[in-house]
Amino acid sequence: MLITAKTKVLALLGWPVEHSASPLMHNAAFQEMGIPYCYVALPVRPQDLPDAIKAIKALNLRGVNITVPHKEAAASLVDELDEEARFIGAINTIVNEEGTLKGYNTDGRGFMQSLKEEGIEVRGKRVLILGAGGASRAISYYLARECAELLLYDTAGQKARRLAQDLQALGHDVKALQEVKGLQAVDVLINATPLGLKPHDPLPVAAELLHPALVVGDLIYWRTPLLEEASRRGLRCFDGLGMLLWQGVLASELWTGRRPPHQSMRQALLQGLGRG
Repeated sequence: MLITAKTKVLALLGWPVEHSASPLMHNAAFQEMGIPYCYVALPVRPQDLPDAIKAIKALNLRGVNITVPHKEAAASLVDELDEEARFIGAINTIVNEEGTLKGYNTDGRGFMQSLKEEGIEVRGKRVLILGAGGASRAISYYLARECAELLLYDTAGQKARRLAQDLQALGHDVKALQEVKGLQAVDVLINATPLGLKPHDPLPVAAELLHPALVVGDLIYWRTPLLEEASRRGLRCFDGLGMLLWQGVLASELWTGRRPPHQSMRQALLQGLGRG
């Protein structure tokens, strides 16, 4: 679509952002919808984030996505937070409503939609999340409502304990583990740590703990060493591509008020990642 003086600008703020496939999927959707929006990726150093958030108003951007490492810091820089984002303490989407910046987190809902799409059932299951950062908080907010028991593990034990306490306060059955000794009683394992972003990263859990009935997921949206190992052992596994897609669908809907064409967004993602 031709960019004109009437084009509304959206952006991704992160450090780094050069690898991101988000511009591909959002611009593909805007093109198909025939609406005057464009989406760009802007590298923002952590020390510059407050100025970048202020610039959303100054430049009259329609909104932005927030990615690592800014999701938690950005939550304290907007004017308003929705209830979900307030609990999570991190945001991935900002909407500029006539100068008022509203923060949302669509990661958790996007993740649950991706599970539904994959046909993975967590109701009545025992789920273990590795990592207790912003991504873990986003997905655990929803997983805790569905699964029989949610287990959390983080090398920074206090983060897992704090998240467990926050979820317990909502009436959910959640436990923080001091260590991961075995997975025989676990039905679904989800990696929400950064391990796997680099090709030679170690596995976030010992390979010998991956039992045949385990479903293994990773929030990273490519084939990580963990998923390679799980696949090699014949386990059912899934990556974070579905979550990336659906959090984007939900963010786009917040900005435009219209449901975007998710199939076009998916195809743009797959092509951009060399999987189309």
